[in-house]
Amino acid sequence: MKLPGHDAIARQADEHLVTHRVKLPRKVVDRPIQQVVKRLLMALFVLVATALIVYADHEGYNDNADGSVDLVDAFYYATVTLSTTGYGDITPVSHGARLTNILVITPLRVLFLIILVGTTLEVLTERTREEWRLNRWRSALRDHTVVVGFGTKGRSAIQTVCATGLRKDQVVVVDPAAKVIDAAAADGYAGVMGDATRSEVLKRAEVHRARQIIIATQRDDTAVLVTLTARQLNRGAKIVAAVREEENAPLLKQSGADAVITSASAAGRLLGLSVLSPAAGMVMEDLIQQGSGLDMVERPVTKAEAGKGPRETEDLVVSVVRGHRVLGYDDPAIGTLQLTDRLITIVRATPGNQVAPDVRPMRRD
Repeated sequence: MKLPGHDAIARQADEHLVTHRVKLPRKVVDRPIQQVVKRLLMALFVLVATALIVYADHEGYNDNADGSVDLVDAFYYATVTLSTTGYGDITPVSHGARLTNILVITPLRVLFLIILVGTTLEVLTERTREEWRLNRWRSALRDHTVVVGFGTKGRSAIQTVCATGLRKDQVVVVDPAAKVIDAAAADGYAGVMGDATRSEVLKRAEVHRARQIIIATQRDDTAVLVTLTARQLNRGAKIVAAVREEENAPLLKQSGADAVITSASAAGRLLGLSVLSPAAGMVMEDLIQQGSGLDMVERPVTKAEAGKGPRETEDLVVSVVRGHRVLGYDDPAIGTLQLTDRLITIVRATPGNQVAPDVRPMRRD
């Protein structure tokens, strides 16, 4: 039986946990012990500087005990002054000493207190700062890429996409393991910790506003559930999923995936090709690795290429994307190239070669 206000309390508790489940990349900061040591050293520096300033003008100060101020007295005065204790047994009497207290020692006192309470203030404001960063990140996130699973497949997929020009701040990683999310944040990606089969977890990754979704989970059944949930939240995003078993690929497509990669079969075919022809295997592996050697890219047909055949272009065209069909370069149905076509070409990898930013997902049959 639910008590009155139970749902509201649960929602508030969940909102407080969101800050901890979403981790944004940040600059590497020192560990707490290192921060404390640094603050102590800074406070000690301010103390020594104040004591030396007082001792430099010790004749302008009066000690009620013996009338003179030596180096030890200067450190004593600096300590009680910076800590705002102020016993009053040593006082500035000359105009120069009083002016120094006003213009130099008082600002140093403020700096000393800031250094001492800085760690406490940082802890108190950390949560507010993180919530502010999270809200700003959410409001600015549009047309991004969501990667579910940050294992070997997920990392390689992100590296390939980022090699084509995608910024790291446009990538959100979803994974149930806290250590994995920490690793993603360390690499510069935003991370969402949780089970991606749950819609509330994908909503934290702003899936409903994503442009493309890469699903690289460890289990095929998980990939199916994630695909179904993601497609329900975002009807227009391009979804690419990886499965281990080839027999599960049709199920992924029925669930809403635009493209399905069978990792086990693909690796097996590459192994077989490398046995038959090591050179051919090297070429295929080179094509898979973005940014080195040869790259396979998709781009639109230019005005100068419209009306020509695929073999008449300067690039090596392997396929032509026309509507929802992918035609081989020698398919008679191509005829001549049209401005609405897109070309899949093989080019020499250079820093300037990037996948066209207006790549559109192909329709599902």
